[in-house]
Amino acid sequence: MSVHQGWCTGVPIRGILERMKRSSPRSRREQPESREGRKLRTRQRLVDAAFSLLDEGGGFQSLSLRRVAKRARIVPNAFYRHFADMDELGLALLDEGGRALRQLLRQVREAGLPDEEILRRSVEVYVIYVREHPSAFGFVSHERNGGSPRIRDAIRREMRYFASEMAADLTALDVLPNMSPSSRLMVSQLVVDIMVDAAAEILDLPGTRSDLENELVDRFVRRLVIVFLGARAWKEPA
Repeated sequence: MSVHQGWCTGVPIRGILERMKRSSPRSRREQPESREGRKLRTRQRLVDAAFSLLDEGGGFQSLSLRRVAKRARIVPNAFYRHFADMDELGLALLDEGGRALRQLLRQVREAGLPDEEILRRSVEVYVIYVREHPSAFGFVSHERNGGSPRIRDAIRREMRYFASEMAADLTALDVLPNMSPSSRLMVSQLVVDIMVDAAAEILDLPGTRSDLENELVDRFVRRLVIVFLGARAWKEPA
C-alpha cells in the first residue's frame, strides 16, 4: 500500500487533513460574510494566486505585484490593503503550510506510539503533506538559499520553531533523557534539516510510482534512525 494511502495512529491521515480543511477560513465561505470576512477572503485569494503563479514556473522573485493582483482578480492598489509589499506576501506563503504541518506532526508525537513508530508515522504524514502542498514546499525549497533575505530569515525562523517544538515534545515523551536541553535541540534541528532537504526529492516523485514513494520513506526513516542512534550514544561534555 502506498504511503499516500497510509494511516496514522488508527485514523486516516487524509481524514485529519480534511478536518483541518473544514475548520479553515476557506471552508466557511458559504456563511454570510462580514467586512472582515471579505477582507480575509481577498487576502487568501492573493495567497492562492501567488501559489498558482509559482506552479507555472519561476521563483518568488519572478512574481510581480501586478501579476498576483490580476490572478486574484483585484486592482493592484487593493493589494496594499492586505500586504505592505511582496516580501510580506512571501511570509504569508510560508505561514500557509507551516502551522498545519506542525499541528499534524504534533498529533503524531502525542499519540502514545513507540519511538520507532513515531518516526515512521511522522515521515508518512510529512510525505503526504508535501505532495498535497507542492507550491508551498517548492517555494520553501527555492527561497531557502536564494531570493529575498527577509524571506530566507523567515524560513530559518520557521525551521527553528519546528525544532524547538520538537525538542519540547521529546522532553515530554522522555526521549533522549540523558541529553541536555541544548543537545536535544541540536538533534531536533538535524531532523528538521533532513525534512526540509527531503522536500525537493518528495516533489520529484512521479505520482503513479507508489514503489518509489515507499522506498523514499524507508530511506528517510533510516536517516532519522541514524540520527537518534547517534544521539543515544552521545556523551555530554564534562
